[in-house]
Amino acid sequence: MAFPRAPDDRGPAVKIAFVSPYDWLTPGGVNRHIQQLTERFEANGHDVHILAPATGEHDNERLIAIGRPVPVPASGSTARIALSPRLGRQVRSALSDHEFDVVHVHEPLMPTLPIQVLRASRSVNPNVVNVGTFHATKDGGNRLYSYGRRLLKRWFREIDGKITVSPPAQRYVSRYFPGYYNVIPNGIEVPRFADPALEPLPEFEDGLLNILYVGRAEKRKGLGLLLRAFGIVNARDPNTRLIVVGPDSRMKRRYRTSVEREGRRGIVFVDDVSDADLPRYYRTADIFCSPATGHESQGYVLLEALSAGTPIVASNIDGYASVITDDVDGLLARPRDPLAIAEALTALVRSPQRRARLAAAGRKRADEYSWPRVTSRVLSYYERLRDDRAAHQRTLRASARRRD
Repeated sequence: MAFPRAPDDRGPAVKIAFVSPYDWLTPGGVNRHIQQLTERFEANGHDVHILAPATGEHDNERLIAIGRPVPVPASGSTARIALSPRLGRQVRSALSDHEFDVVHVHEPLMPTLPIQVLRASRSVNPNVVNVGTFHATKDGGNRLYSYGRRLLKRWFREIDGKITVSPPAQRYVSRYFPGYYNVIPNGIEVPRFADPALEPLPEFEDGLLNILYVGRAEKRKGLGLLLRAFGIVNARDPNTRLIVVGPDSRMKRRYRTSVEREGRRGIVFVDDVSDADLPRYYRTADIFCSPATGHESQGYVLLEALSAGTPIVASNIDGYASVITDDVDGLLARPRDPLAIAEALTALVRSPQRRARLAAAGRKRADEYSWPRVTSRVLSYYERLRDDRAAHQRTLRASARRRD
């Protein structure tokens, strides 16, 4: 069964449901991943809907809002997920109304929406193909997987095809649920960050060398480590500046207050940068730094920096090391070590030639993560799974006829 692509005059070819456990109205990596796939699948002629909890009103005609999300601490961050056990009726209604051919659940074993979807999908459509993408990885174990493994295996078996976004994510989930996982990475809009027409931001074009951080001010993202590392760098090379880009938060305000109280110079905090302006920050930067301490399956910001051709200093954690090869397309520094981060930054501050070499290699590396390439791999996997599912159904029918 070839995976069909619809001609313009025939309507959508395949009905696909993406399922996110996270509040759709709160930005995040999983939701961004789903949105990008949705846009590209629709461009290929497929009919796509998104099932996810939502905090309030929305005007997204593709979104089927199911459940009210609540904040839950998770992996050093806060996840907004729907925990109500009473989502079953809404889930079955959505699945029945649309009769999806493929149901693609992201973080499929998270409570409670993904599990409710896996529970209902086959009863609504016996021919449906269930796909699950596992995004997470972290140091240590997973209590939900550890204590709930016996129960979760029931829903794990409902997944026809398993995807992980990186080798570290594959190793992480395989500890609890062994089996075959197709590693298909997060994608990146390479042209958006590589556009040669992008202009640097004039307010930072004053001769200082700009080091860029992009991300939330959570402890696991390592901003506190970077602030300490930059103090070392700036003492050695006063012609440097650190630009901290990310959403406003209580922790970020604490960092800002601490910097101001200590009278430290060369550090600029920027809040609420628009999607349109973000690529210009990468174009402005001479070096990008992401010193996360863990819980990163891949690192979307690394893909942004690679696409922009901004040389990278990153912590040597599994998720980052699956993207960056040390001293080939970036520098990897010992995690949780401000001095090691400072040494790597200083090495690039003092070597324009090395920065240029890493930037050129990074641009080539970014092409491996382009959304057209990632989308093609996902669609090809769907095709394979649909063929397998159809063969399985034929076998079941043949067995039933023999029994009759």
